[in-house]
Amino acid sequence: MMSFYNVLGRYKNFDFERFFEQTSDESIQRIIAKSRLTELDYLNLLSPRSEIYLEEMAQRAHRLTIQHFGRVIFLYTPLYLANFCVNQCVYCGFQIKNELKRKKLTLAEVAHEAEIISATGLKHILILTGESRRESPVSYIRECVEVLKKYFTSISVEVYPLEEHEYAELISAGVDGLTMYQEVYNEEEYAKLHLAGPKRDYRFRLEAPERACRAGIRTVNVGALLGLGEWRSESFFTGIHADYLQNAFPEVEVSISPPRIRPQVGGFQPGFKVTDKNLVQLMLAFRLYMPRGGITISTRERADLRDRLVKLGATKMSAGSCTAVGGRSDSESAGQFEISDERSVAEMAGMLYGQGYQPVYKDWQML
Repeated sequence: MMSFYNVLGRYKNFDFERFFEQTSDESIQRIIAKSRLTELDYLNLLSPRSEIYLEEMAQRAHRLTIQHFGRVIFLYTPLYLANFCVNQCVYCGFQIKNELKRKKLTLAEVAHEAEIISATGLKHILILTGESRRESPVSYIRECVEVLKKYFTSISVEVYPLEEHEYAELISAGVDGLTMYQEVYNEEEYAKLHLAGPKRDYRFRLEAPERACRAGIRTVNVGALLGLGEWRSESFFTGIHADYLQNAFPEVEVSISPPRIRPQVGGFQPGFKVTDKNLVQLMLAFRLYMPRGGITISTRERADLRDRLVKLGATKMSAGSCTAVGGRSDSESAGQFEISDERSVAEMAGMLYGQGYQPVYKDWQML
């Protein structure tokens, strides 16, 4: 069966540096004005030469975002259910070699966290676990969803890759969204960063969004963890992954996240620097490439930067975030990584109103 893995294979020996050397001012200006971009048009906009055209790109990206999404930002918050993990990913705070207090929420604790979050007005939630089928089996995730759907109208999962029938099981329980970060699309780099555990299976993870789409998921969010690989090529692969999914599954809402790696337990130092300017460029390039694609910006980014990204293509932002298991009621828990923007839901809403934007707490109701 054809999958995105086959598409990615076409670029296995692609010379990105040589391609970027051949980009010209004329081609970039022509691409910015085009109504529909090709894959290589998108790559042109990710080139170093395109940096001098960020203002022109920003103006067009802003117009396209208003056209397709209006002046709204969808708000959600993450809820960590468990931090047990069997993988050895060198960059992650939850990895098996790190000494931290392991915890899994009981269903009563899930309900308590849900009450705290629900009181803020939020109706969209993203639930997360570490990768441990023993400690956080699909049956446990399903039971948590049964509790959470009493409080929330949209439940997305960011958990280990599942089989198609397992996604179908969670969807029938009330899950309507999937977030799946490939972490790094370069397969050789991926092997160096994932030393042990089931996450070493690059292709099984890569094809997880397709399995979820076939199972009937409503929304899919993909991305690379920026800093693990060279950001221009990783952003390119993220964009064409989203485009592939949108074309293969037109009924699914597809979005990307461009998270930058943050400090965490273990102290991993990323091999590639990704500046604010780089982040803005990838957002603008993606917006011109996929005008209807969502862009999610998490609290990994600073408050002042997130404020500026509102008008540069962002469509969804987290608020009132906590990356520790049960962290809203237990401040002693260690999180997966340090967050940068610690504003509450009300403070985020105030910022958006101040920019002439409407915060959206709920836009979907599972029937």
